[in-house]
Amino acid sequence: MIRKIDHIAIAVQNLESALETFRNVLGCDAGAITIEEVPSEKVRVAFIPVGETKIELLQPLGDDSPISKFLLKNGDGMHHIALETDDIEAETERARSLNLSTLGAPKDGAGGKRIVFLHPKETNRVLIEFTEKHF
Repeated sequence: MIRKIDHIAIAVQNLESALETFRNVLGCDAGAITIEEVPSEKVRVAFIPVGETKIELLQPLGDDSPISKFLLKNGDGMHHIALETDDIEAETERARSLNLSTLGAPKDGAGGKRIVFLHPKETNRVLIEFTEKHF
């Protein structure tokens, strides 16, 4: 079952510049922001809390990062919407039963969560991510 919007992700060329912009827009304390690298996704991410959800800024770690390819095609901008679930395996199977394709199997992602993406060609060109907290 989907519990809430976990985060909205924005692809950026320059994480520090984007962080400054979003800290100013949101009036966010710099101490509330977490930054980490996710080698499996080839990105550096920053999470900015906004109420019960977050804005996630994604900067590619190299030219072979999927985010790098996205930025070349689209420039900076919204990348995906992440939805939190209590059971990512069940939610993945539910999506597949509706003939929605996933981009791989659930795997470890940023923020200590398991993640899986739905193919945007089947979700009105919106990349949807399911997330589940690792316990």
